[in-house]
Amino acid sequence: IVGKASPWSQDEALQQVLMSDWSVSFTSLYNLLKAQLCPYFYVCTYQFTVLFRAAGLAGSDVITAVVSPTTRGLREAMRSEGIEFSLPLVEESRTRKQKNSEYCLPNTDSVFPREPAPSDDDDDESFSWLEEMGVKDKVKKPDAISIKLRKEKHEVQMDHKPESLALVKGTNTFTLLNFLINCKSLVAVAGPQAGLPPTLLSPVAFRGGTMQTLKARSLNAKARVQLAYEDIFSLEIVGPILPHSLHSLTMLLKAAQRGAFSAVLYTHEPTAVFNTHLDTEAVRKDLPTCGLHPKTLDQLSQCPTLGKSSVRFLEMKDYAYTWKS
Repeated sequence: IVGKASPWSQDEALQQVLMSDWSVSFTSLYNLLKAQLCPYFYVCTYQFTVLFRAAGLAGSDVITAVVSPTTRGLREAMRSEGIEFSLPLVEESRTRKQKNSEYCLPNTDSVFPREPAPSDDDDDESFSWLEEMGVKDKVKKPDAISIKLRKEKHEVQMDHKPESLALVKGTNTFTLLNFLINCKSLVAVAGPQAGLPPTLLSPVAFRGGTMQTLKARSLNAKARVQLAYEDIFSLEIVGPILPHSLHSLTMLLKAAQRGAFSAVLYTHEPTAVFNTHLDTEAVRKDLPTCGLHPKTLDQLSQCPTLGKSSVRFLEMKDYAYTWKS
């Protein structure tokens, strides 16, 4: 829509109508998700993306929503609305550091204890030895604001990064829905998306939704193989390729190309972190097909294993897959 007339960017009444319709569509999708008639859907804002997943997907027995990237301001706004969430990658990193610090020395039974997190008491104790020497008054102690800034430094540093991924589970996802509907900053005030509500992407029809097709282009070429030339066929697909579409394409090519094909994939980088493992025990739950192929649904039900990365290259030879992330 760049370069085209955008009457909604200056018309406040039109913006309110668009937002009202968008809220109805968003609520419709969430209800379909709750009734397990929709496996997942995306809310794409100009600042971050939210992936809602039905219970039974990604190894979770409850509805989940992942938000990425987040900022300290967004996280504080979510907390103030009573939305409980976790930061799986931050907690995973903290757990890994604790395990690395709790190791045994060779031929001894001694263990290095992990260093506790800094607290206000620690700051007071660190100055006690100065008091014993009688020079405490000559040394300026950090004030409460300085201590607070130091503690918040790490939280601010992860803003806009994959580590800022926030996980919301269960009934908190409904609170998140209401938060997003009422969040004024979801709509851009400048740029090509000015005045437009966030985009909703779903594999199933929903109230107010429109069907869109991906742009596809097929190419035929000749490639030299040893002393001869062989026909090479390629298919280029552009657009928001959802996970179920990618799996359907692989099943189609598997049959059409007799178990031999390769694919190069370009991921929208901020969404690659959605492949991270949720901090929950894996469960398997029977789900309605929701219009998806049973094998696709089975694939989406498994726990993610790619972490912060995504599949970049996929190849099948003799009906066996190899891939790089």
